[in-house]
Amino acid sequence: MSTGHEVGGVDGDGGVGGVDGADERTVEQVHEVARRARAASHALALATRARKDAVLHAMADDLLARAAEVLAANATDVARAEAAGTPPGIVDRLRLTPERVAGMAQGLRDVAALPDPVGEVVRGGTLANGLELRQLRVPFGVVGMIYEARPNVTADAAGICLKSGNAVLLRGSSSARASNTALVEVLRDAVARAGGGEIDPDVVQQVPGETRGSVTALMRARGHVDVLIPRGGAGLIAAVVEGSTVPVIETGVGNCHVYVDAAADLDKALAIVLNAKTHRPSVCNAAESLLVHASLVDTFLPRVVRALQDAGVTVHGDPVVARLDGVVPATDEDHAAEYLSLDISAAVVGSVEEAVDHVRRWSSGHSEAIVTEDQGAARRFVAAVDSAAVLVNASTRFTDGGELGFGAEIGISTQKLHARGPMGLPEMTSTKYVVTGDGHVR
Repeated sequence: MSTGHEVGGVDGDGGVGGVDGADERTVEQVHEVARRARAASHALALATRARKDAVLHAMADDLLARAAEVLAANATDVARAEAAGTPPGIVDRLRLTPERVAGMAQGLRDVAALPDPVGEVVRGGTLANGLELRQLRVPFGVVGMIYEARPNVTADAAGICLKSGNAVLLRGSSSARASNTALVEVLRDAVARAGGGEIDPDVVQQVPGETRGSVTALMRARGHVDVLIPRGGAGLIAAVVEGSTVPVIETGVGNCHVYVDAAADLDKALAIVLNAKTHRPSVCNAAESLLVHASLVDTFLPRVVRALQDAGVTVHGDPVVARLDGVVPATDEDHAAEYLSLDISAAVVGSVEEAVDHVRRWSSGHSEAIVTEDQGAARRFVAAVDSAAVLVNASTRFTDGGELGFGAEIGISTQKLHARGPMGLPEMTSTKYVVTGDGHVR
């Protein structure tokens, strides 16, 4: 089940007047940071790769040097969340550790090591009339991020947007406000220190205000903000997609499936299912649904259910799976769920085609995996499943920008326009055409 608990009324009511619940003062505050971001983006678009990479390394250095203050701020957020009875999966997303801060810093260094997408020639050539045509990658300009309790998004978004030439406006949830404030301060100070006067700290800004009004104002800042990217539960994503006048790149909820085929290597299958479900249950590429071929009901099914239960997972099974000890009968809500916890739905299917039908009905279009030694079955599954990522004999946990060699990602897009799957640097650009002639007229 999705945990879009902060959305719809994100962080409370924003008052009346202004833009659909955002008071005029809040609207002006949001527009002001957007204007500053726009001005900063103009210079950033011209910055050299060397300068941008120097800033990214400075951000990484400062995150490590000032980790204590970031962790102290995060401890305040975590304590508040636990006192409020926030689900453990959400608290895990919120929590920072020295290792996670180090991972954020490494993510920034990884982005610095990647090629600069700005100016890349996507296609080009000389037309029959002698005109030279080039399609170049260019920044969006100003990117707005609206996200729930994941402070690591603050650093990831700042780094990816900076490298791709975009200014970023960060609007995290109130539950992570202290963490995000500390992180933005560290990142902005690094820009000021390493930007050399070429890159303004206003390329990274936190959207002011903690009420829903500031979210609404950001969503309606068309003309000030070029694109919005929501990251969080289904409620947040739906609210932004349905309520925004700014173009939205939709990142998706992850009801990810693992299908164990009749021809699966069962040792491989067990390792993949356990990794996909238990490696980090609170993230969107964790498996939430297990499908097992009917021929494996007496052999593999009891084995995998027992292994999941031994790992602390509650199995919600269809009538066949529910015959096993400790299995909770599954409802339609279970099959549709993004649990983000140690829970998984499970069902028995009679064929690859039946597995595909189940995926088509319940999947969120994020990631699906098949475990099989039958290449024909793998090809049918890959061709028939319409999700952003399809994996063969591999865990769904690999649907990740870093794991796929893209560096830190800004999100996993489950839509079909502009970008789909892990969004790295190229996905954070648009294009423009440059046409060069020699006095050509039409």
